[in-house]
Amino acid sequence: MIKRNLLVIGLATLLSACGFQLRGTGDVQFALKELDVSARNAYGETVNQVRDVLQDNGVKVYPGAPYRLVLSNEQENRRAASFTSSARTAEYELSKTLEYEIRGSKDLLLISDQLQAQSFYTQDGNNLIGGDQEAAQLRQEMNRELIQQLVQRLQQISPAQLEQLQQTAEAKAQAEANALEAARQQQAAQPQQSPIQLPIPAQ
Repeated sequence: MIKRNLLVIGLATLLSACGFQLRGTGDVQFALKELDVSARNAYGETVNQVRDVLQDNGVKVYPGAPYRLVLSNEQENRRAASFTSSARTAEYELSKTLEYEIRGSKDLLLISDQLQAQSFYTQDGNNLIGGDQEAAQLRQEMNRELIQQLVQRLQQISPAQLEQLQQTAEAKAQAEANALEAARQQQAAQPQQSPIQLPIPAQ
């Protein structure tokens, strides 16, 4: 039993280390079968990996799909987490955030959310290269974690839910348009006052 559990853990670790390749495993199921995917950085590593995961698990990714996943913002931050006795930084905290949107017909915003991953690494003043290599590896791991989080969120979304959100967004947009038009008509109906002419004193 213990050997079997270790085997399962080992396989899961191997899948994670291989860049989240789940082709043919049946572990990832999406109710959404069609999706457009775009990002501010159109050729970035994250958006390419997201496309690969979706396509490898039965989602047709193409421009013009009924709904569009937009990776709207991706940021990385580093800050000192602890210091040595000589006030030199000994440990750093790395954090990555990924903001995403799902947009529907007429480019209406249906869902907006943010994902976050963080990790720590030590910086040895006598081995700067080793610290940089550790940081680079952590960045890759955090990127995989963000994609994993995004995939889990997408698994929970169905076309019926997005259709309902689309109807709500259209109703809101129509109400805002009606309010703007009513305000414009009200302003146009108000009489325009002529400028006050002051009497010119006789010379």
